[in-house]
Amino acid sequence: MTDFTMRKDADGVAIITWDVPGKSMNVLSENGIRELDGLIDDALADDAVKGIVITSGKPDFAAGMDLNVLGGMKESGGAEAIFGLVMQLHTMLRKIERAGMDPKTLKGGKPIAAALPGTALGIGLELPLSTHRIFAAENPKAKIGLPEIMVGIFPGAGGTTRLVRKLGAMAAAPLLLEGKLNDPAKAKAAGIIDEVVADPVAAAREWVLNAKDTDIVKPWDAKGYKMPGGEPYHPAGFMTFVGANAMVHGKTLGVYPAAKALLSAVYEGAQVPFDQALKIEARWFTNVLMNPSSGAMIRSLFINKEALEKGANRPDVPDEKVKKVGILGAGMMGAGIAYVSANAGIEVVLIDAKQESADKGKAYSEGILDKGISRKKVTEEKKAEVLGRITATTDYAALEGCDLIVEAVFEDPGVKAEVTKKAEAVIPDTAIFATNTSTLPITELAKASSRPEQFIGIHFFSPVDKMLLVEIIKGKQTGQRAVAKALDFVRQIRKTPIVVNDARFFYANRCIIPYLNEGMRMVAEGVNPVLIENAAKMMGMPLGPLQLVDETSIDLGVKIAKATKAAMGDAYPDGAVDEVLFWMADEGRLGRKSNSGFYAYDDKGKRQGLWDGLDAKYPEAAEQPELTEVQHRLMFAQVLEAVRALEEGVLEDIREGDVGAILGWGFAPWSGGPFSWLDMMGAARAVEICDHLTAEYGERFTAPALLRDMAGKGESFYGRFGGQKKAA
Repeated sequence: MTDFTMRKDADGVAIITWDVPGKSMNVLSENGIRELDGLIDDALADDAVKGIVITSGKPDFAAGMDLNVLGGMKESGGAEAIFGLVMQLHTMLRKIERAGMDPKTLKGGKPIAAALPGTALGIGLELPLSTHRIFAAENPKAKIGLPEIMVGIFPGAGGTTRLVRKLGAMAAAPLLLEGKLNDPAKAKAAGIIDEVVADPVAAAREWVLNAKDTDIVKPWDAKGYKMPGGEPYHPAGFMTFVGANAMVHGKTLGVYPAAKALLSAVYEGAQVPFDQALKIEARWFTNVLMNPSSGAMIRSLFINKEALEKGANRPDVPDEKVKKVGILGAGMMGAGIAYVSANAGIEVVLIDAKQESADKGKAYSEGILDKGISRKKVTEEKKAEVLGRITATTDYAALEGCDLIVEAVFEDPGVKAEVTKKAEAVIPDTAIFATNTSTLPITELAKASSRPEQFIGIHFFSPVDKMLLVEIIKGKQTGQRAVAKALDFVRQIRKTPIVVNDARFFYANRCIIPYLNEGMRMVAEGVNPVLIENAAKMMGMPLGPLQLVDETSIDLGVKIAKATKAAMGDAYPDGAVDEVLFWMADEGRLGRKSNSGFYAYDDKGKRQGLWDGLDAKYPEAAEQPELTEVQHRLMFAQVLEAVRALEEGVLEDIREGDVGAILGWGFAPWSGGPFSWLDMMGAARAVEICDHLTAEYGERFTAPALLRDMAGKGESFYGRFGGQKKAA
């Protein structure tokens, strides 16, 4: 079976079709490179062939390079193997670009066009960029771009060099440094592709039959080429690169190696001839791929994330696809769950105590859809279709026929028990009941159910329509069918699931609360709040702990603290945190929602900097800790809880621990997640830091027995557990 096939028609056009067997999207493999290279050689050598069209046999063109191939090469052959493969790819794409033309006269080449039926990402765009003209279908759902930066690498198959030379560094920056994707119309307007047509293969075929020698010479191969916007030492270009360097460092704070390497490849490549620039790009790409950060990001954000979304840990039971979902509670969470469900094609019954509240919950979906219409991402027909799937009501009888219930009422066990009984009186005996909660134990909530084996926790993160992670929590009596149903539902609504066992705060909140608490502890100790916040951001956390407390609301923190203290009694460890938290609440500073918290805000809710009242209450200590000390406290507060969750069996799979941390609370994405971060550091060094922190700050930093055991044996998490379920 082959990935690429070619047919030559009577008019002399060779149509090369990319269609990888057994995959819904094309991805490029080593074998695919060899096949395409051979077909290009064949077509260029055949005098009967006048031109070539490269297209796809699938609805989309390609999803990119098979990152498993790159990962395998890194493990087996290292930098030399990666560089060799990349240069092999460069050679083939350069052959397409030159198309057999005379290197001196630039004549005699065969026109080669790309015809994109749909989405073209990564190598799926880099390949077309090497052709002489790109035709895309009139497909508004198609995405065209180079998203490699999102998984810790950058476009290394010529995409970086070609796009910069085609558009200039300034115009190419959002596409390269942010991974910005465009629909075909916007891609054409940006100058990335050339034509948007109804039938791209027919249009491409017509073009190659009529193209002239001058039509197939790339600007950078023509005499007198000047880079748009200026080269690095051109006055305009100089300012572009100075600004780009400042922008990249400002956004990444130096912890994302791919962005810096990309900028280096662009800067260095812009000063040399094109073929030399490709070698520079390949070297920097290899450098990034050999960096532990990129390997960890690829593993967590591509390989492991994809595996979880495909049901890596799904019980072996028949399909449990959801047809009709009942949602109890039309507040912010319930309304969000209703939207993502209806948008995924599921019939929704949205129930609240008052019809006005139920209608308001449905209106939330209308608001999101209207915003999509204003951005031309949603049609009126689509809006009507989605809203038509949502029934907003107060009548529990409407739940008849639901195969899944998602309860999203107040975080009050009594209220949850009441609606559980009401729903179970109506729904089929086979229906699965899921409670959306962030803290309440599932096993306790299941006591209100007459069928606890069909009762499960589903923890959505807010806002539901934007957050990618869903935490599925198994109670002590939860059955396999309930787990499968929850996983299938999460897959339907296009979220990423992790499955954990029932315990206080489950997994995500268990790890993030200590991070918030450590930040507040340091405030009470007199550590400069600016140091606290910037230390976190310089480790790759999207928000410092104090800003995150503001975002999640201070009164919610008080509520959680009181409930935790009531449950733990004398074992409660966070009195020092409560001193700060409760004082803030007493001052009426409840966070962003009150326009006052650890930060000051203007009348429009815009953050104005840290509140000066903090210094009055907790004056800055004369001696401030080292940056690294603050960073270790903030990071180990999180990762040690992740290890304990694994050790205690709350977390069953370290892949879920890493993916869940990044998607759930933004744990330093450059690191690949807490277990990947510890593997980079090494267990022995981690234990050494734990021992120091324990001596200085207390027992909360005690190294878990699992981590100490691994340090003694020289093991790593991915070495011991192999990315599979834990067996310790």
